[in-house]
Formats: sequence, structure tokens, C-alpha cells
Amino acid sequence: MALSKQEREQFLSEAHIGALSVVERPDRAPLTVPIWYQYTPGGELWVRTGPDSRKARAIRAAGRFSLMVEHTEPTVRYVSVEGPVTRWEASTDDQAWEMAARYIPQDKVAGFVEFEKENLGEHVAIFLRPDHWLSADLG
Repeated sequence: MALSKQEREQFLSEAHIGALSVVERPDRAPLTVPIWYQYTPGGELWVRTGPDSRKARAIRAAGRFSLMVEHTEPTVRYVSVEGPVTRWEASTDDQAWEMAARYIPQDKVAGFVEFEKENLGEHVAIFLRPDHWLSADLG
């Protein structure tokens, strides 16, 4: 059964690992990679990545991407969104902290953010406006 607008937005706002898909080349299936993301109901979805990463280059060329999240307990449920990129910006320390705090224990956030800054270099935040939704609860 499809989820209501409120149910799908709430589910997407929870901390799931996303599967980001973007057309990279016309002769291949879309590039699909796991990624951390952030979403507030009614707003834009955003991800962080290196500015010259494979996914960033593909998103820049395509101008849009999709993201799917799911869980299997207590029932199989998923939400998939697709839409245009609305903006790119240099990722801030606040965004790095917010994203890390969403996915890892609070006592590990500072160390992770410092490691990322020292070892992984610059990041960009890429924002998507969800235009198309697919969702279901199969339980």
C-alpha cells in the first residue's frame, strides 16, 4: 500500500542509509551508491560529497538524481524520491556536524568530522527538490 504524503515525508526524514542513483552514461545503467542524506518534511533533500567525486560529476552533468531508502522491520517499507538539483554550495562545518550526528553516536561525531576534514578534503552540499515520489508499506 502506498504511503500518505505525511507518512512518506516522515519516513524519509528518518536516518536511513540512502541509495543514490544518477545517470552517468547513456550506455550504462545508473550509477547507484550508498550515501548519508538529510531531509526535513516539506523541504529539500541534501547530500554531501567531494566536489570531484564520481557521483558529483554525474549529478552535475545530469542535473538531477534519485534517492531510495528502505527498512525491513517491522514491515518492508520504502520511499524513493527523484528531482532536480536546486543548488550546490561549499559544505560548512555545521553541515558536516549535522550529517555525522544523524548517523553516528554523539561521542564519535567530533572525531569523525575532524578525520573527514583532515583526510577527505573539501565537500559540497547538493540539494534536491523531490518532484516524484514512490512509496509503499508491504506489511
